[in-house]
Amino acid sequence: MATTASPPLQLATASRPHASASGGGGVGGVLLAGGCGGGVVPGRGRGRMQRRVSARSVASDRDVQGPVSPAEGLPSVLNSIGSSAIASNIKHHAEFTPLFSPEHFSPLKAYHATAKSVLDALLINWNATYDYYNKMNVKQAYYLSMEFLQGRALTNAIGNLEITGEYAEALKQLGQNLEDVASQEPDAALGNGGLGRLASCFLDSLATLNYPAWGYGLRYKYGLFKQIITKDGQEEIAENWLEMGYPWEVVRNDVSYPVKFYGKVVEGTDGRKHWIGGENIKAVAHDVPIPGYKTRTTNNLRLWSTTVPAQDFDLAAFNSGDHTKAYEAHLNAEKICHILYPGDESLEGKVLRLKQQYTLCSASLQDIIGRFESRAGESLNWEDFPSKVAVQMNDTHPTLCIPELMRILIDVKGLSWSEAWSITERTVAYTNHTVLPEALEKWSLDIMQKLLPRHVEIIETIDEELINDIVSKYGTTDTGLLKKKLKEMRILDNVDLPASISQLFVKPKDKKESPAKSKQKLLVKSLETIAEDEEKTELEEEEAEVLSEIEEEKLEPEEVEAEEEGSEDELDPFVKSDPKLPRVVRMANLCVVGGHSVNGVAEIHSEIVKQDVFNSFYEMWPTKFQNKTNGVTPRRWIRFCNPELSALISKWIGSDDWVLNTDKLAELKKFADNEDLHSEWRAAKRANKMKVVSLIREKTGYIVSPDAMFDVQVKRIHEYKRQLLNILGIVYRYKKMKEMSAEERAKSFVPRVCIFGGKAFATYIQAKRIVKFITDVAATVNHDSDVGDLLKVVFVPDYNVSVAEALIPASELSQHISTAGMEASGTSNMKFAMNGCILIGTLDGANVEIREEVGEENFFLFGAEAHEIAGLRKERAEGKFVPDPRFEEVKEFVRSGVFGTYNYDELMGSLEGNEGYGRADYFLVGKDFPSYIECQEKVDKAYRDQKLWTRMSILNTAGSSKFSSDRTIHEYAKDIWDISPVILP
Repeated sequence: MATTASPPLQLATASRPHASASGGGGVGGVLLAGGCGGGVVPGRGRGRMQRRVSARSVASDRDVQGPVSPAEGLPSVLNSIGSSAIASNIKHHAEFTPLFSPEHFSPLKAYHATAKSVLDALLINWNATYDYYNKMNVKQAYYLSMEFLQGRALTNAIGNLEITGEYAEALKQLGQNLEDVASQEPDAALGNGGLGRLASCFLDSLATLNYPAWGYGLRYKYGLFKQIITKDGQEEIAENWLEMGYPWEVVRNDVSYPVKFYGKVVEGTDGRKHWIGGENIKAVAHDVPIPGYKTRTTNNLRLWSTTVPAQDFDLAAFNSGDHTKAYEAHLNAEKICHILYPGDESLEGKVLRLKQQYTLCSASLQDIIGRFESRAGESLNWEDFPSKVAVQMNDTHPTLCIPELMRILIDVKGLSWSEAWSITERTVAYTNHTVLPEALEKWSLDIMQKLLPRHVEIIETIDEELINDIVSKYGTTDTGLLKKKLKEMRILDNVDLPASISQLFVKPKDKKESPAKSKQKLLVKSLETIAEDEEKTELEEEEAEVLSEIEEEKLEPEEVEAEEEGSEDELDPFVKSDPKLPRVVRMANLCVVGGHSVNGVAEIHSEIVKQDVFNSFYEMWPTKFQNKTNGVTPRRWIRFCNPELSALISKWIGSDDWVLNTDKLAELKKFADNEDLHSEWRAAKRANKMKVVSLIREKTGYIVSPDAMFDVQVKRIHEYKRQLLNILGIVYRYKKMKEMSAEERAKSFVPRVCIFGGKAFATYIQAKRIVKFITDVAATVNHDSDVGDLLKVVFVPDYNVSVAEALIPASELSQHISTAGMEASGTSNMKFAMNGCILIGTLDGANVEIREEVGEENFFLFGAEAHEIAGLRKERAEGKFVPDPRFEEVKEFVRSGVFGTYNYDELMGSLEGNEGYGRADYFLVGKDFPSYIECQEKVDKAYRDQKLWTRMSILNTAGSSKFSSDRTIHEYAKDIWDISPVILP
């Protein structure tokens, strides 16, 4: 529809810029949450200016003019406006914030205009939140993560601001539908899976609970990748989330920091180390508001992009025709933030990944330190830093925070090593997310030495001090134990031990005596003999002969002495590096040593961290280790994505207080057998299933029945998550169906739609084979008229947050079937349980706690337990494993070619043999297969009894209160960060 110029809804776009106490850049006359850059100390010499807004009161139809104090703004301003004023504001942005041609008011154009309208509403609180943090000089937490899987922002923002109805009505007035408009927003492609989604849930909870905290990440131009499913399986193309612009961010061109690579380290006349030369880029801040639910607190997610100054463009080279050389500096800088997790098979890929990690750490710490200095003013005291700043490293990717903070404090701020180390250790904390050895990052020391020479010096010193601590704790008596501890705990692996420590590891050397040694002994013996016999003449003659021979061999006395010493013992090879093996930096070990807290993310995971992964560190520093079971935000993951069920919960509980206090979900338990609730519960589930029927048809072309059970496994494709176990179970089910008559099939099996989703990393060949296998099974099963709606298999391409928001509310059975002891926590399992989905899974990660909370009878359990895994692998290596005949039957069926011509020998071969890389069924698919298919029979039986199934579903929701990220964040704030809520006045 055509648009006409309308006055804006002036919630924050003031006629005069508001001078933030922190300084920082303004956009469109509005100054945003603070920061400092360009070496300028922010906020000094600036007076505060009062902000004025203009809004039309729909109720009284009069203009309201006047100052808005930081205590005013949202929600009070929004309460005085209505849908008509919002519609006018949207129209204004459609015309005067042009991104699209003016001829047509398309849903995409409507989305961008609506987003800008909502951003107007956020800006007052965004500014006020930061100003108040600045004024109060509170301790603030900073969450550093390589991933933030934000999902769509529009529905979340208007939901948290409680203005969804107003915006729906406003868009209706403009001829648009809120759901259609919201669907135009691409997911922010800043993450891969659970790690990034957890970070985003945490940001939501931090704002909702009024904790002073910021997120820091990288602004990837293309994100991970967009997944395309073809006849060949998964294909990757560049993600395009920024192609049409991102209306939620505000670039802060005045907030930028230098980041250096390569170069060399020299010592200045001031006695300090100076890192000079090399390649220099700058990191530029892009800010995204994070609004809390039912609160004015609006925190910040600061994302860094990378570039170089204009003068680094080689104009002379360009004019001479060498265009590639002219743009080289820009390309080297900008490619750092091109994609998330660039392939690291090549040297160039490894260097790029390390550049990404250092950019995040360096820019973020410079920003944090600048803010600390600005707030401290004339009373700056570096000892106060840990009492004002908490830095949380989300996994090992931000590990370089530790040497970078040390570098800044020592080289730039002039602190001593001991002062800097004390500050760093009290500031930084580490969250471990994995027990997989390959996921505990190790970086080539040689690559790091070239790229970050000063940081390697610092890491080497930290390693040496750690070695001394280990020796102090374990002593030198039991060198075998000491050797074991050093091997496990050192930060540098395959690097020479310091000389002072090397001498502790010597062993006898059994060698023949050298000629010089023999002659010396002969001389001594002769002297003794002649003395006894008092035959002086013979002594002189023999002594002269020996000395003559020594002279002839030209052996200096020192050489004889050294040879004598070296011949008695030799150093254990352990103390020297092996030139055949790479020298590496173990980032996880550095995290543990350099931080004051190490936490796992589920009870079982934290125990594995203490008893296995970092056991030696736990023995040395037991108080560092703790558990913080993950959680998910109940706003996005039930309140907004499942409005049907949310309304039902509020109706039966009597309020919507559960959105902020999920403990109230437990009140559903008393209605678990209520038939009216059962009926309404099933109706809500079916409504969600109908949406997924449409989504599947749109994404894949397959038509599925809403009357079938929706059985879902959506997560990153990885062998340990065992999508292969799931699909082999489906193949077994299909084979049994084909062996039966139509009547027997209908009697024996519950209809199922088996839904998969998730991305395999581009270079993870085995994971991509699994994707191909699933799609091949789907192509065969879904076109088999014999089974019809009894079995459908669907792989939803390009799984992301928005797809999850549709699938999870519709799911009835969800698979969390990782090999026990391999999954740190999982968070999708929590989302499914919260939405009344019943889980089938192993005792792994948060499954253990979910089962405890929802009740053992409301969880389908199978498989080996974590403490059994090592023994089962040992049994396999010894050739004692006997596969179940049903497992052999399934593999043979796959190899028969029933699912196409693709050769699955490599995939099936990985499940066979007793040892070897990529073989021997390391993740125990064959071992757990019988238990799994028997458990699936129990699922069918339970689903046939819809009264029982609905009761189980209700009790899953009722028992999910523990898994709110609000609870998790309260624990982080109290136990790790030592921060308190700050409520705006």
